Amino acid sequence: MTNEAAHPKVSCAEVAPTRRQGGLTRALLTPASVGATAGFMGTLTLRPGEYVAEHYHPYSDEFMFVVRGAVDARLDGAKLRLEAEESVMVRRGTRHRLECAGDEEAFIVFHLGPLAPRPELGHVDTEPLPYPDEPVPRVGGPS
Repeated sequence: MTNEAAHPKVSCAEVAPTRRQGGLTRALLTPASVGATAGFMGTLTLRPGEYVAEHYHPYSDEFMFVVRGAVDARLDGAKLRLEAEESVMVRRGTRHRLECAGDEEAFIVFHLGPLAPRPELGHVDTEPLPYPDEPVPRVGGPS
């Protein structure tokens, strides 16, 4: 039997989603939730017509895997279609925006690493957020 204290697990059902940037994002395995030190992982659900506002990560690469549905990723303005069971690595500093492509909900698993030196330095928005009044999710450790 696995020692859960040494190998913590987190269920999507345990994490309230945020809509702040668009879609439904759940930050699952993070410095705040499990003491991660190398990066963090989460999920994103985009319904038809939804998008994640353009942003970039100055310190982290982002790895995305589309579980179901399809998304159009705009990487520094260039469009890249990602279908189910396809993945992409978005290099640090690349502006990126995700849009649900088609009539089916898209479900994406993502990982960012390495961590920024401070949580507030991990993410820079470059367009207005769809829901700016929603609270910022707590991902990082102490500031």
